[in-house]
Amino acid sequence: MTQPGLMLALTFATGVVDAVGYLRLDQVFAGNMTGNVVILGMAATGGGTGLPVLGPVVALASFLAGAATAGRVLRTAAPGWSSRCGALLGGVGLVLTATALGPALVGADTSGARAGMASSLALAMGAQAATARHLAVRDVTTVVVTSTLTGLAADSRLGAARGRGALRRTAAVALIVAGAAAGALLCQVHEGLAVAAAACVVLAVTALGSRAAPATTGAPSTAPPTAPATASSTAPAMASSTAPSTASSTAPATASSTAPATASSTAPSTVLPRP
Repeated sequence: MTQPGLMLALTFATGVVDAVGYLRLDQVFAGNMTGNVVILGMAATGGGTGLPVLGPVVALASFLAGAATAGRVLRTAAPGWSSRCGALLGGVGLVLTATALGPALVGADTSGARAGMASSLALAMGAQAATARHLAVRDVTTVVVTSTLTGLAADSRLGAARGRGALRRTAAVALIVAGAAAGALLCQVHEGLAVAAAACVVLAVTALGSRAAPATTGAPSTAPPTAPATASSTAPAMASSTAPSTASSTAPATASSTAPATASSTAPSTVLPRP
């Protein structure tokens, strides 16, 4: 499966998770932080709105923590899918799996338990969003579709008439809607089942992406080695240019210039006495 296909699958999982947050966790969005910010703005006015405050605040902080953690992990990673992307999305799947077990083990009847679930879901969505941002699939952020809808309308025939990416953008919108519908249906059975379904999708994306990664990011280098060429080209040249010249230019010159001079200058200076 291609990277756009994988990101579209994560978009479906986000729809499921946000349905759980809104329907079962006091109207909290785990992936769509714009919704939480708007809710907090309205709740800040007071006036008996009855809107939640704890859940959106916890979800917003956890989302930022997850995104920051993923950004730190991917800070020096090469563009495209890498083992770090697989590790992060695998962690997202594990966090969702643990969260799915929460309602069954401790229940979600208190505001504290619901805030804890919202926190873990938002933490996972923050890491997923930062990983998708690193992969940089155009118009697919996996957590929101506002920019996707903007591009779809602006490039349509009624807009700039460019017609680029219409299929991908439409698929992203359709899949987040389908995920929300599936999450709502599963919540009628149990919210843990809905979160478990999202976890399965994320883990499947992790496995498929990691399997396809060596074909795109692990290609060996085809550049020829340079070290042997340097050794073979410089060593003989030094041996042939320096050794003979030293031996032939210095040794004979010393022997021929100094020895005769000594013999001719010292021998005649000896005077024999007359008989």
